[in-house]
Amino acid sequence: MVIAVMSYATSSPADQPARQGFVITHPNRDKPVVQGTRAVVILLLLISALLVLIITVSGWNVLESAVPVQIAYVAIYLTLAFYAGRWNRGVLPVSAALAVILAIFALVAGPAWFDRNKAGFAAPDFLNAGLLGVLTFLIIPVQLLLVAFAMRGFSQGWNVELERRESGAGVELYPGAPAHPA
Repeated sequence: MVIAVMSYATSSPADQPARQGFVITHPNRDKPVVQGTRAVVILLLLISALLVLIITVSGWNVLESAVPVQIAYVAIYLTLAFYAGRWNRGVLPVSAALAVILAIFALVAGPAWFDRNKAGFAAPDFLNAGLLGVLTFLIIPVQLLLVAFAMRGFSQGWNVELERRESGAGVELYPGAPAHPA
């Protein structure tokens, strides 16, 4: 009993059930602009994860120490896409910050793939080094779009909740209170 009361007291307002006779609504989530922004953010996160995964798998034999970072980016972006799909507004600034870092990595790493087209360099396993360079440079505009749409979504107020009375519910607001104040 004590544990249940303590967990209820420490849980966030979103986890707490609505009071009897009231319904919690999220008015901003019903707007088409907000739903479109959420869909674009999820799509950009998935495209980013796919591009990084293709580059990682295709260049596995020539990548030196960046493989754990790239695998972590794929896992983090998939996790962020999952939570963005659940209307979690907190992942938006995190995804924007990670997108800036990944865009910088791509900007620095892109020319190195084109340098691998020369004699004396080991060739990547599956795709041509020039194509991997193009895919690496393709990450940059995707990340810039991700930053823009994530910040747009952050300003749309996905977390706004309204508590409304159920229609026809005769709920007493203050049970046990005297009928008229003294």
